[in-house]
Formats: sequence, structure tokens, C-alpha cells
Amino acid sequence: MQKRLRVEEKLKDLLKDTGRTVSAAESCTGGQISHLITTVSGSSAYYLGSVTSYAISVKEAVLGVNPRIIEEHGVVSSEVAAAMAEGVRKVTGSTYSVATTGLAEGSDGRYPEGTVWIGVSGPEGTITRIYRCNLGRKGNIHRFANIALSTLTQYIQKQQIINNQ
Repeated sequence: MQKRLRVEEKLKDLLKDTGRTVSAAESCTGGQISHLITTVSGSSAYYLGSVTSYAISVKEAVLGVNPRIIEEHGVVSSEVAAAMAEGVRKVTGSTYSVATTGLAEGSDGRYPEGTVWIGVSGPEGTITRIYRCNLGRKGNIHRFANIALSTLTQYIQKQQIINNQ
């Protein structure tokens, strides 16, 4: 029986020996993405770091998210996820980045508990995706982080296929 690779191991396989790097901007995942990446031996070769921007003030001051975007679209939005992903790429100088903003617990009146917007950014542009799950606070955080890493690895794989044609 073949061992199934965890998503963070797939990320390593995609990036090792390429000179490409990743970073993360985490809100609702509170560092879980960084934790998962750094459980893999050798991750220091491609993982530059993260900004855990739980507070709006950190999203704005450190990641450069325009306050108007938050006012117009809400902190849990495609626009904020994209701005966070782009901001952490600028801060760290990474090739790729992933960002999360969502509701691990409670509702904001617009979205229900268990909603996350994921942003992924790279030289080819920025994408966002919305996901929903209902696993309770801890379960949602864990699932959000895994979905974010899956979205990032799919983005990188797609770019590799396009660039190798």
C-alpha cells in the first residue's frame, strides 16, 4: 500500500531544489499553516515565514491591506484574502504566498461560522477561494489550514504545468 503524502509534504516536493519560496498571512488559522509547513524536515529551504494578522490593525499596518477594502467588503472577504496574500509576498519577498481570513467560530452577519476566504499569490497573479465547513472552532482551524495548503499546492502545480509547456 502506497503512503499518502500530507499536503505539507506535497508542498516540499513541489519546491525543494527550485529556489522558489512560500510565506503565509494568517488570520483565522492563527499560525496553523506555519505549524504544518514547519513539521516537514527541510522546510527552511523554501519557507520564509508568516504574519499572523489576527487584528485588523496588523492587516493594515504590516500587510498593507487598505482600510477602504475592509470597510467596503468586510474583513472576511475575497478582497481582503487577496490583499493579505499580496502583502505577505511583499513583506517576505517570497515567490508564492497563502492567506486566510474567516470565521472559525461565530458569524459576522454576512457569513456563517466555518467560512474561510483563502488567497494565493504568485508571479502569475492572485486567486481567491471560499470554503465552508462546520467542525467547531478547533476543527475549522485545522481544516482551514489544510484547505489553504491544498489550494496553494494546486496553484503551484498548475503554474508548473503551464510553464513547462
